[in-house]
Amino acid sequence: MKAYTQKLAAIVLLVMGLISCQSETKQKNEITLGLQTYSFRTMEDQRPLAILDYVKQTGIKNIELMGNHAEPFAGAPESMMSDRAKMAILIKQYRNEPLTDEEKVIAAEVAAQREAYNAEVQAWRKTVDLKKFEALKALYDEAGISIYAFKPSVFGKNNTDDDIRYGMRAAKALGASHVTLEHPEDDAHTARLAKIAEEEGVLIGYHGHEQQTPTLWDTALSQSDANRVNLDFGHYIAAENENPLEIIKTKSDKIVSMHLKDRQKKSNGGGNLVWGSGDTPIVDVIKLIKENGYTFPVTIELEYDIPEGSDAVQEVKKCLAYIEQIQ
Repeated sequence: MKAYTQKLAAIVLLVMGLISCQSETKQKNEITLGLQTYSFRTMEDQRPLAILDYVKQTGIKNIELMGNHAEPFAGAPESMMSDRAKMAILIKQYRNEPLTDEEKVIAAEVAAQREAYNAEVQAWRKTVDLKKFEALKALYDEAGISIYAFKPSVFGKNNTDDDIRYGMRAAKALGASHVTLEHPEDDAHTARLAKIAEEEGVLIGYHGHEQQTPTLWDTALSQSDANRVNLDFGHYIAAENENPLEIIKTKSDKIVSMHLKDRQKKSNGGGNLVWGSGDTPIVDVIKLIKENGYTFPVTIELEYDIPEGSDAVQEVKKCLAYIEQIQ
């Protein structure tokens, strides 16, 4: 009887071990797939509830939410940049691309309008009711969608501490663990942001473009545990960094979220392409994340031109399908 009992116990332990092993394998092979709502910038309706509907249509359950896709719900003044032609001119100016004389006049007019609008928004921030953000979160919760990051335009060097605190508090009200912003490449500013983030209990994910190198974030990371990495792997590839997968391995514990897109290297044209057509090793990235059990969200960011007859929702679905077929 004793031998039988011991044998039975051994079988039970073996089965439990197999179940535990299977559970570990399953967990290790899962990734958190997310979406940057900037992906919907080409959709006609940019109101917060329209954005929520677009996300629902994709089936994605985790998002990084842009400020302009949440703030109007909380009563922010209506944006003065609804004219896409003028917005295109501003983007050209921001990128230091040459402007025609007519475009220069328009850019100056828009700059003046923008300054007045920014003052109006800043006044609104001082009295905003954060419960409005909680109400928007509730609508996302109802749809089974989690907001893990928030990206409002309030974290610049010219923003006040109150602006910065507002952005971080709004992020918390939305349920986000971190805010994202462009890396300012200014050590004093990343130290300033980190101090406020520590006080507010929020993490900061610094996003990069083609200035990304393996060491771009090192100073910010050394300043505070609140400073983290929002790696854009497509831009990282465009910048032609050697052994690109290494940054994921070496910075995995500091990456708070990662953007994914398919870009060409600059030497190949640097374009944003339909997934599977560029130089970004998306398959290798997904496999690496799965095999190592990295838990940071992998964020789909749609940046290539929308093909005729399609729209951003349909193209996001294609990006999602591309990831899901990777074994």
